[in-house]
Amino acid sequence: MIDLSKLVPRLKVSGRIQLSGVPQGLDAMLMPQLAGHLGNVPLLHICVDDQRLSTLAEQIAFFAPDLEVLRFPAWDCLPYDRVSPSADVLARRISTLARLNKKSNKPCLVLTTVNAVLQYVVPRETIGKSSFSAAPSQRVNSDALQAFLGSNGFSRVGTVLDPGDFAVRGGIIDIFPPGAENPVRLDFFGDTLESMREFDAQSQRSTATLRKLTLTAANEVLLSPEAIGRFRTGYAAAFGGLDLNDPLYESITNGRRYQGMEHWMPLFHERLETLLDYLPESPLSLDHAADDSMAARHEQVAEFYDARREARDKGSFGAAPYKPLTSERLYISETEWKQLMADRTTLAISAFESPDSSSISFGGRRGRSFAAERTQTGLSIYEAVKTHSEDLHKAGKRVLIASWTEGSQERLHTILKDHALAPVASAATWADASTRDAAIVSLVILGLEEGFETDNLAVIAEQDILGDRLVHKARRSRKAADFLSELSSVSPGDLMVHVDHGIGRF
Repeated sequence: MIDLSKLVPRLKVSGRIQLSGVPQGLDAMLMPQLAGHLGNVPLLHICVDDQRLSTLAEQIAFFAPDLEVLRFPAWDCLPYDRVSPSADVLARRISTLARLNKKSNKPCLVLTTVNAVLQYVVPRETIGKSSFSAAPSQRVNSDALQAFLGSNGFSRVGTVLDPGDFAVRGGIIDIFPPGAENPVRLDFFGDTLESMREFDAQSQRSTATLRKLTLTAANEVLLSPEAIGRFRTGYAAAFGGLDLNDPLYESITNGRRYQGMEHWMPLFHERLETLLDYLPESPLSLDHAADDSMAARHEQVAEFYDARREARDKGSFGAAPYKPLTSERLYISETEWKQLMADRTTLAISAFESPDSSSISFGGRRGRSFAAERTQTGLSIYEAVKTHSEDLHKAGKRVLIASWTEGSQERLHTILKDHALAPVASAATWADASTRDAAIVSLVILGLEEGFETDNLAVIAEQDILGDRLVHKARRSRKAADFLSELSSVSPGDLMVHVDHGIGRF
């Protein structure tokens, strides 16, 4: 357990608090404890990027597998892009906002990124209104359900593959709800919903029976009559009148979704909010170097906006004219962000010790690397690991050796036993490792680029021992279903490049 006694009294005071001596790995131990102390107030942590978010979520799952962890990723496209965010990203974002829009008594940790938190999001009332619930044996108007799906961002397809898809075949409606792992099949007899079954999108085989289904919007831009009306009015105000030759305006006016229309999201809503509006009482915590990432993001947004505006003014287009909205309508400005942080508790996490006397130190530091032993001939790196582990035990520290995968964990286990590093045993979670005899070296699956130490714990990372040889996960082989999934994201009229015939229209 990490001692929070110095931090807890300052959590109710607005302003920035520096947390020093918290290397990566130790922060994954700290956050669940802090979230547990906050009770029903979620903790919002801001990662530098999506890769860091994914890695941190996996680390936290090791230390606190029962903690509710919500991910709110950024759009996986550039600012002012011509393409829309992927269906998976939109589904994850919408499901997280829908969860945050409901009160819960359980501790919760929300993980987001610099790019995501600096962008405005749909308002809470929009998320609250976009809901549809059903249960077996109820009377459900299938036409009303299809109308709800169509006006709330779901795409009608032949076969459901991605979140946000739905398909209709007679009395059967397949839906892939945002945030769900698998799609759902609704079987109707007239207006009576006879059954609901979860099924695998690839094999189309049922996997479970459901008792209740609650649907939320599948997109941050909805094409309801009210939204289209707001778009038309906002378009005229933003760009000095209507342009019937603009394919964006023409598509939206006729109720058709347009590739990349999310980049004009402010025109579809009366107002937008921030992610922090969904978490009015939550303290913030920032990744090490998050401030630098925020400055870089603001520069990137300004650069892309200037490029779009310059191209519009010069009329130099290789495609349909692009009329960008000002960055202040889509993204939180640097001044506004500083004010938002000043109005609540902000925990700035650093891997290093700080000379500032007001900083709260947790005493963590980088663990030992065995790089020198790897470069010297005649030395056994595993004998060095054994000797170092014995020294750590003598210093009263519990020792963990962290691997990235099960395969590398098994190899290390065999090699270390051969070198008489005993006792050695695998542990699935931090609870397993921390409750056993401290003399046992625990082999765990925990993705760390480098190990860390505290006064009573030492985690040796696989990369510390073996370098880069076993760190990277194997690339996932591509299956035929992946190509079908990508093909389903292409709409008639989209520009494509054919391997034999060049540029064409799908």
